[in-house]
Amino acid sequence: MKVDILAIGVHPDDVELSCSGTLLRHIAAGRMVGLLDLTRGELGTRGSAEIRQTEASEAARLLGAAFRKNLDMADGFFTYCPENIRKIVWAIREYRPEIVLANALDDRHPDHGRAAKLIADACFYSGLAKIPSTGEDGQEHQRWRPRAVYHYIQDHNLKPDFVVDITAYIDRKLELVQAFRSQFYIPGDTTYEKELSSPISGVGFMEFLRAKARAYGRDAGFEYAEGFNVARTPGITDLFSLV
Repeated sequence: MKVDILAIGVHPDDVELSCSGTLLRHIAAGRMVGLLDLTRGELGTRGSAEIRQTEASEAARLLGAAFRKNLDMADGFFTYCPENIRKIVWAIREYRPEIVLANALDDRHPDHGRAAKLIADACFYSGLAKIPSTGEDGQEHQRWRPRAVYHYIQDHNLKPDFVVDITAYIDRKLELVQAFRSQFYIPGDTTYEKELSSPISGVGFMEFLRAKARAYGRDAGFEYAEGFNVARTPGITDLFSLV
C-alpha cells in the first residue's frame, strides 16, 4: 500500500496532538494517510500500553487513516541503532510515502527530539540501494526516499518554518485527541480520575491546544494552524503557492 503522507510519532497520541488537523485537511482533499507509532507509550504516567493501543486504533478510525502500525520500540529507552533504523526503513519502503511527518526537533520530552533524528535519518537510509530490507510480510521492498520530512511542533512553542491552516478541522482535531481518554481530562468521564496527574491531564489542556493553534495561525492570517519545522530548506516553483 502506497500512501501520500506517513505520520510518525514516538508515542501514541503524538500525531493527534500535533498534526492531526493537517492530516484531516489532506484526507479531505483525497490524500491517503498512514500512521506509524514507534512505541506503545508504556512509560506514560496514565493508562497502560494495552489501553493506549485501543485508544490509538479508535483515533485512527476517526481520522480515516489507511492504517496504523506500531514498531514496538522501548518507550523511553529506544536507541539510535541499526535495528531501529531498519524497522523504520522497512515501513518507509513498504508504504512509500511522498511526505513523512516526524516528531519535534526539540521538546520537553527527551524521546521527541531523539525520535526526530531517528526518523529523519531512516528516511535518508531508506533511499540507499545497498541497505537490504525484507519486511514483516517476507517481501523484499525496493529503496524509497520520501520527497520531504517535516517535523511537527509539540510542547515547546518553537518558531515554525511554515504553518498549515486547520481552521475547518480544529474541533475534529480535539475529538481525535480525546480518543485517548486515559491521557486527558474528559468532562463527565470519571474512569481515570484516581490516576496520577500529568502535564497534559489537567482541566484546561484542551483549551491550551486550541489557543496554541490560534497563536500559530495568527501570523499567516488563519484562525487556527499547526506549525512545522524543516531541517532541509524546501524549494518552490511558484511564488503564488505561498500566502
